[in-house]
Amino acid sequence: MFNKNLKLVIAGLIIAYAIYQFIEGNIGNGIFLILLSLIFIFLYFRNEIILLAFLRMRKQDLEGTQKWLSKIKNPEAALVTKQQGYFNYLHGIIHSQKNLTQAEKYFKKALKLGLTMDYDIAMAKLSLAGIAMQKRRKREATTLLQEAKKLDKSNMLTDQIKMMQQQMKKI
Repeated sequence: MFNKNLKLVIAGLIIAYAIYQFIEGNIGNGIFLILLSLIFIFLYFRNEIILLAFLRMRKQDLEGTQKWLSKIKNPEAALVTKQQGYFNYLHGIIHSQKNLTQAEKYFKKALKLGLTMDYDIAMAKLSLAGIAMQKRRKREATTLLQEAKKLDKSNMLTDQIKMMQQQMKKI
């Protein structure tokens, strides 16, 4: 894994060499090098380790996800802000199985740093609502559930939200 700034430097050097190839008349080499530099630019915005961790998460392999995330030693230096949000979001999901206090910390940090998709924000808020409900903070849980309901435009979390609202009535 390269540092995020090193990825841009590598892409810049490849583009510079591609321009040299264009000047020399090697158009095919130049086009190939431009395409090669796009890979590094893509990996600047979408970190390869985070992508592999999400693949593990899709298979419900929390230990594998944790293993991939542990390869990122310094998230502030290696990841852009949105990627740091997803880094904390994945850690929150992993810790929600074991330690709710730790999971709450990670979900709040992920929301603070920012997540790209509304579904991910809704899922983080729904998880925070569940944690608040288990800690008997009904007002905070109600607010978070309402925010999650607004963000869930594709109605993928409707059943979970209704189930939590039913459980909230018992508190």
